[in-house]
Amino acid sequence: MFNEKLKIRFDYNNMMDKFVGVKEGISDEDIANNEQFAINAFNTFESIRGTGMTGWADLVNYNEQEINDIIKTANDIRKNFKNFVVLGIGGSALGPIAVFQALCHLHHNDLPDDKRNAPKFYVEDNVDPERMVALLDVINVEETMFNVITKSGSTSETMTQYLIINDLLTKKLGDNAKSHIITTTSSSKGNLIKISKKEGYKTYYIPDSVGGRFSELCPVGLLPAAVLGVDILEFLDGAKYMNERCSSGDLSKNPALMSALLSYIALQRGKNISVMMPYADGLKYIADWYCQLWAESIGKEVDKNGNKVFAGQTPVKSLGVTDQHSQVQLYTEGPFDKVTTFLAVDEYRKIVKIPDGCEDIPDVNFLCGHTMNELIQAERVATEYALTVKNRLNRTIYLPILNAYTLGQLLFFFELETAYMGEMLGIDTYNQPGVENGKNATYALLGRNGYDQKREELNNAPKKLDKYVI
Repeated sequence: MFNEKLKIRFDYNNMMDKFVGVKEGISDEDIANNEQFAINAFNTFESIRGTGMTGWADLVNYNEQEINDIIKTANDIRKNFKNFVVLGIGGSALGPIAVFQALCHLHHNDLPDDKRNAPKFYVEDNVDPERMVALLDVINVEETMFNVITKSGSTSETMTQYLIINDLLTKKLGDNAKSHIITTTSSSKGNLIKISKKEGYKTYYIPDSVGGRFSELCPVGLLPAAVLGVDILEFLDGAKYMNERCSSGDLSKNPALMSALLSYIALQRGKNISVMMPYADGLKYIADWYCQLWAESIGKEVDKNGNKVFAGQTPVKSLGVTDQHSQVQLYTEGPFDKVTTFLAVDEYRKIVKIPDGCEDIPDVNFLCGHTMNELIQAERVATEYALTVKNRLNRTIYLPILNAYTLGQLLFFFELETAYMGEMLGIDTYNQPGVENGKNATYALLGRNGYDQKREELNNAPKKLDKYVI
């Protein structure tokens, strides 16, 4: 049964002309005039759900046998390893990072073992050599389980990390090295599945119909979460609940569809920046995860018919209260080119009272008797108000509390919104030709076979001029 008390809420009052003025705001008439357009987008997505690269939408109908195996494996790792390291990049890293930050102690790795009750957790999502050396300075590889995540097994960054770690493990542990590596990859194609079978690694599979940025609800995200002690069944059930709520093309009942339509209308009016601003440190990396989801899915040069449309809305990450002191000045008084989405938490998991003190300084003493909970809520409401009175579009997503169930809802909300937005824009939401071009150039520069033409293209590129370097 779904938990209505933990239902997240989408409040779009401050997108509407009644609150931000007729010049900038969206009217009820605007929504009514676009209702059939939104329904068409919903129906189009539903007609392709589960096909092509939309398999992510069916991950809520999980395989119990696979989930039970993930939980069992995670429990074994928790008992036998001091560290758990994800080797991955993009969606293979951002999802696990976001869930870790949201559902674990904010200083998880600094806790003593008896309070942490899970391995220390690291995600190596870059190939800065100093970062790899720094990781090896703080972990003992003999006490560490490494989760190598790449669907293709040709992701240069991840496979570089794998080669380094496997070499270290083999030198220290010999044939036992394989017991320290779990792979997550495609079952049917790519290099990593070949390596996994050859080496005998425990392997989980990424469905061929699920891309990296939509992969958090498959083993990519579920294994790391389970290792950290997250209730992944609650997480999946939260996503399933959001899927159920969004099972209709009725805008008044489908929050993700309404959100997509408002984003679409705003974009058509020049609001080409989407600011994601959570008011909880636990949700900080949800903004990073969202940035990849929105940017790679919506930013496209051509539509499905090959017409150049240069579609997209630039996502920006911000953190309340921190970025009130660094970005909000721009949001309230700069160009009218942004939509701000606040992520609010009704009930924080901890309460901290502000003690009495500074009785002779009224400008400080007024805080006494309140809580940090009241303060952060007041800061959010004040920022929302500051944007609204300046006629800046904003909306708020409320989580009753931050837990696995509400987080599952939130991630699936954004995934559905992205899918609907892609249909409204008429683009291929699931490809990433801009990313692939950069990957191919990297392969060419490092001498990978089959990339001679790209290598020649790079060699023939205009050479930089010294006069433009000062």
